[in-house]
Amino acid sequence: MKTINFPYIALSLSALLFLLVMRGSQINADGTTDIPLLTLLVVSEFSFFVTAIGAYIGLKHCLRVGFKSIYALASVLCLLLSIRFMLLGIELWPL
Repeated sequence: MKTINFPYIALSLSALLFLLVMRGSQINADGTTDIPLLTLLVVSEFSFFVTAIGAYIGLKHCLRVGFKSIYALASVLCLLLSIRFMLLGIELWPL
């Protein structure tokens, strides 16, 4: 696998994991979530790192080779999802 394809892979994987975390973090009537809290936190942290690496590789490639709109869009979406996963992890963490 070439590393320049990683932002596309990271974006598609994190989109699925985002849906999983959002669906699993809904609170039921008895106060529990559909997916255990530790699993939600691990998935959120894993997705954060994958999308952060995807954004780094993508933006580095755009600066080195040149601007390609679809590739830059995938890199920026990875960056935004990385920030969202970080905030989701903070929101899910019990205080």
